[in-house]
Amino acid sequence: MTIIKYDITQSLNSIKREDWQILCEDHPTLNYDFLKAMHDSGSVSPKTGWAMLYLSAWADQRCVGAIPCYLKSHSYGEYVFDWAWAEAYEQIGQPYYPKLLMAIPFTPVTGPRILGRENTIRQQLVDRLLALESDSNLSSIHCLFPREEDCDLLLHKGFLTREGVQFHWHNQQYQNFDDFLATMSHDKRKKIKQERKKVQAQGITFNWLTGREITEEHWRFFAQCYRHTYQAHSSTPYLNHDFFTHYHQSGLPECCLIVAYEAGQMIACALNLFNQERAFGRYWGAIKYVPGLHFETCYYQSIEFCIHHAIGVFEGGAQGEHKLARGLSPVRTQSLHHLRDQRFQQAVEDFLIREGKHIEHYHSELNEHAPFKKTSPTN
Repeated sequence: MTIIKYDITQSLNSIKREDWQILCEDHPTLNYDFLKAMHDSGSVSPKTGWAMLYLSAWADQRCVGAIPCYLKSHSYGEYVFDWAWAEAYEQIGQPYYPKLLMAIPFTPVTGPRILGRENTIRQQLVDRLLALESDSNLSSIHCLFPREEDCDLLLHKGFLTREGVQFHWHNQQYQNFDDFLATMSHDKRKKIKQERKKVQAQGITFNWLTGREITEEHWRFFAQCYRHTYQAHSSTPYLNHDFFTHYHQSGLPECCLIVAYEAGQMIACALNLFNQERAFGRYWGAIKYVPGLHFETCYYQSIEFCIHHAIGVFEGGAQGEHKLARGLSPVRTQSLHHLRDQRFQQAVEDFLIREGKHIEHYHSELNEHAPFKKTSPTN
């Protein structure tokens, strides 16, 4: 009988790459090299408020289960907002931070959060997570964007559900972009065609680069665009320059860089991660303003990429009602929360019930304004 040992891992170097890749189930946001680039670059570290604290299960010196966790000293980079909860703790003199976060840093993408093929191991990992919350006097545990089976397990352990809304594009076995446009109402179809024509009229061309096709020069340019986007909004980028250097060296096959050119010069970039089933829009930036360039680079080119590669879903990232008119449909997302203080657990549960009703109404209202023909299979 194999003996399973449980531990807390504070460095990915302690886990063999091949073991981790089995656990991550081909999900690009959980890719070993993607996570390691974040850690090795210092973008994710105790200094930035993300202290790695992975619960892990071991059999015969192999990692056979894990929960990617971080000890957080703030709530930035999460895309599920709990600042009001932190303020409530502060008002009665209790610390909300540090809290424990089950998530991929800066990545609002649904995926595996409790890794392991055996259900017994997965349950044991969650039990140890709750024990860690209690033994370390942590205020709470938050699981962001988990898949359905992880939600079920956490609900069984007393976690609370919180819902949100994102916008995803669904491929109905389209042969080309015109097939997709044909499912839309006349006005919405006309608007998209006009937006695309404006970009084409400026002489803008595009190239899709994947894996080793992406050179160091491309990554340098993308990093420049990425920083420019944050600076334009008076914000600090989450990822530093070293992240892109590490990322380039890994030569990840699961990423696509959509590059926009004007007169042969790069002027904009969008970064998507993808596998055979889904593509995930992550970051974008431009060094020059061109009307319609954002929509073309981030959405229309990404949709064409998915159609070309028969990818079923394109996730357009967090928030953004403007995505609805571009053919992305509202999808409800989930996060799970456990607060150690039962007074706050009850108060948050009451709040989430009320908030959930608003989310349900909001989701229904968005569907009523979907841009598709009433006979469209997408609608």
